Amino acid sequence: MSTPRLPDADPTRTARLRESLLAAAFTADGLLDLLGAPAYAALARSETVPALRATRGDGPLETLIRLFLLQRPVAHDRAAAALPVADCLADGWLVRDGDEVRATVDVRPYGGPDGQDWWIVSDLGCAVGGAGGIAGGGGPAGVDRSELVLGVGGASTTLAGITVRTPVESALDLGTGSGIQALHAAQHATRVTATDLNPRALHIARLTLALSGAPEADLRRGSLFEPVERETFDLIVSNPPFVISPGARLTYRDGGMSGDDLCRTLVQRSADRLNDGGYCQLLANWQHVEGEDWRERLSSWVPRGCDAWIVQRDVQDVAQYAELWLRDAGDHRTTPEEYAARYDAWLAEFEARKTKGVGFGWITLRKTGSDRPSVIAEEWSHPVEQPLGPAVTAHFERQDFLRTHDDAALLAARFTLAEEVVQEQVGLPGAEDPEHVVLRQNRGMRRATKVDTVGAGFAGVCDGTLPAGRILDAIAQLVGEDPVLLRDRTPEAIRTLVEQGFLSPAGD
Repeated sequence: MSTPRLPDADPTRTARLRESLLAAAFTADGLLDLLGAPAYAALARSETVPALRATRGDGPLETLIRLFLLQRPVAHDRAAAALPVADCLADGWLVRDGDEVRATVDVRPYGGPDGQDWWIVSDLGCAVGGAGGIAGGGGPAGVDRSELVLGVGGASTTLAGITVRTPVESALDLGTGSGIQALHAAQHATRVTATDLNPRALHIARLTLALSGAPEADLRRGSLFEPVERETFDLIVSNPPFVISPGARLTYRDGGMSGDDLCRTLVQRSADRLNDGGYCQLLANWQHVEGEDWRERLSSWVPRGCDAWIVQRDVQDVAQYAELWLRDAGDHRTTPEEYAARYDAWLAEFEARKTKGVGFGWITLRKTGSDRPSVIAEEWSHPVEQPLGPAVTAHFERQDFLRTHDDAALLAARFTLAEEVVQEQVGLPGAEDPEHVVLRQNRGMRRATKVDTVGAGFAGVCDGTLPAGRILDAIAQLVGEDPVLLRDRTPEAIRTLVEQGFLSPAGD
């Protein structure tokens, strides 16, 4: 069987298609309004019955949902009332089957960060909430499953949310897939380059950008940094095929390197592709190796001249991890013998590598050229505020400040308390003094940290008007403590509050 044709993106006809989608309210908000929250949530779980019931009408929006989200054939005349059918047939978005038409790709509404209406294209059944779902044998007939292009999932939106969005000249989306990161980057980068090893992914990324009305990207085929080996960028983003598996079965998932070597290679080689001050941000999986501290292991990946912030969001034991990805590939639907053999192969691979668990999280590098790099690897599984990009920028700005301020300079500096920090006092009911005081952020990383009464009082007074040393002198007088001793013992606590984002240096 020949591989089905993917749509073309003729500019004029694609613009007419986009106008039709907007006119029918085939948008993220429009879907929620029509389907209602329960059916909308069910669709994200690949359960289509509620959405089918909600689209029994014959309006344009119902037609588009059935065509592009539920992948149901629709009568030609009904489709013509919602779409420029002749254009869609000419470009290959639809194919005709007697008196009916059906979609050739999944087209899914997606809300941009500033209220934009975008659409993400992926292979049939390969979007989150797709009609069939890739684990259920989704994907168009005639396409090798290893070449399927997935839509937007939780990993994609996480990366989009943590990415620094300051205006830049150049951005690289490495392993673009359906093009979601390139679409975001096109909003703040003058020039966007997107690469992928899978030529089908490059074609679909072009469709995503064109249908969403974004500028064209420079699309290049190749692995890792090979397509851009002589270029540098202000921003590199990547949601790579980071799954640690015993074999490269699926291009979208398995990187083809042993263990976590793919993610390590990306991190180690990124510095050569970054301009000074540039960021590299990627999602990754990493091994927890017996006898090794994962923080030290990942910190050793960081190239010279780069600051790094590594955040582990989750850890799974090797059995959980194998089961997750076996189900993702639909291996649980094979015979019990086949499933057991593949499960055993995963566990054998982990045993050979002395891997006791697998971590998931994000890695952000910034090229500073400093000979005193800030490399922080931490575990934070709690909810964060998305988009987190501004908090990422602020994190590295604070590291710059701390790197250039010794204790004397720190006490001479002025600070402001971060927005929406609250104080909690913990202790026995009726006790005169709390056992401890907790400062808690309601923005950004939403951290919490214990402080003593001096730390709480210091943070509460920081409004950018007085130097830290003056504030400590006043606190020493109030509590009857030697101000010299207080000045000597407090800078470390101030550094911690700055590093974690409770305090920010005040501008001059």
